[in-house]
Amino acid sequence: MQNNDFVNGLLDFLKRSPTPFHAVQSMVEILEDAGFKRLTEKEQWGLKNKTIGGRYFVTRNDSSIITFQLNQSLLEHGINMVGAHTDSPCLKVKPNPEIAINHYVQLGVEVYGGALLHPWFDRDLSLAGRVSYVDENGQLAHQLVDWKKAVATIPSLAIHLDRQANENHTINKQLHLPPVLMKLAKRSPKQAVNFNDLLRDKVNDQLAANGDVKAATILDYELSFYDMQSPAVIGLNDDFIASARLDNLLSCYTGLMALIENSGQQNGLLVCNDHEEVGSVSAAGAQGNFLKSVLTRLCKNEEEVSRMMASSLMISVDNAHAVHPNFADKHDQNHGPIINDGPVIKTNANQRYASNSESSAIFKQWCALADVPVQSFVVRSDMGCGSTIGPITANELGVRTVDVGVPTFAMHSIRELAGCLDAFYLYRVLVKYFD
Repeated sequence: MQNNDFVNGLLDFLKRSPTPFHAVQSMVEILEDAGFKRLTEKEQWGLKNKTIGGRYFVTRNDSSIITFQLNQSLLEHGINMVGAHTDSPCLKVKPNPEIAINHYVQLGVEVYGGALLHPWFDRDLSLAGRVSYVDENGQLAHQLVDWKKAVATIPSLAIHLDRQANENHTINKQLHLPPVLMKLAKRSPKQAVNFNDLLRDKVNDQLAANGDVKAATILDYELSFYDMQSPAVIGLNDDFIASARLDNLLSCYTGLMALIENSGQQNGLLVCNDHEEVGSVSAAGAQGNFLKSVLTRLCKNEEEVSRMMASSLMISVDNAHAVHPNFADKHDQNHGPIINDGPVIKTNANQRYASNSESSAIFKQWCALADVPVQSFVVRSDMGCGSTIGPITANELGVRTVDVGVPTFAMHSIRELAGCLDAFYLYRVLVKYFD
């Protein structure tokens, strides 16, 4: 695959994946087109110690996915694994969200993860997620929805009404973030819109297109606002990818395409977990048993799992902080990754990242074999360090792990910036790794 083809595919994936549910749906479609077979956790797999070329995937909660290929003895050769996450910081709609103030309808929202909030103002926002309902036959069902148009915005307060906005502006998450959806009729200023009715209409529009049974009653939902501005290649020389959710859908797509397009000689696995941005403590998160459950089902017993892990490696792929030209003092001067200078190995003495000298050396060797440059990141000693699913997975499985990622500006903003070349560099390394 050439760089332009890879980047165009990434942009399309980002656009089709406004929520973790949609990201997994997009990945499933790509995998099925590539001939991967769907498994479910309820069924018997019959794959223990399978060594002939098989390619499979399984999902959990519609928001996490594991896909793998089996080509050699797992006990002798282990399995080359890549980990990423499907979620990104965002604004999630509350269970009873309707707000009607001064003739405007707004929705109450809760901040998910460590979002950078200022960029959410004055954006054209749409809404997407999963809705659960009872259909007209009395059956419980679930449907992904996406308005795919601007349905809301969070207007800024005019500078005339807040003269200190550019010097000292704080955001109250309860009062300042509810998006504006519509204006009510003047004759009924206290009339509130029933959000569940709006949801039912939206679900039924999508069901009607497929000839499915209509929804009768909305029971619950997980819905998030997202920016309608499309992902784009920008810069005078087309150096950069600008998009929402680069952290961490860029890693999900890169790992997915590398697994699909490698030569298939080695056992390989990609896990993309939900809920990383809020600590990974869930059935679908990295602290759940999803990955360990899948690996256990490929072996006869716990001893075989341990033997397999001793020959395996996990590459935890999550974006890294590029040194910002306007804020260079926020970085250790010897560890400031540059965009489009290659993927970054992330290390931390306090194990916020799982990289050690052995796993880092292995990744550097893969970079050399793929003819890809590699960089290092260590947070300033006087600043706190973030973390990833890497330490969690290393702890749960006892597997060698290295934390890597592509350099990124504005991480956790509604629109982040990464390098076109870095994304392709990472893809080349992971293809070599899966080979």
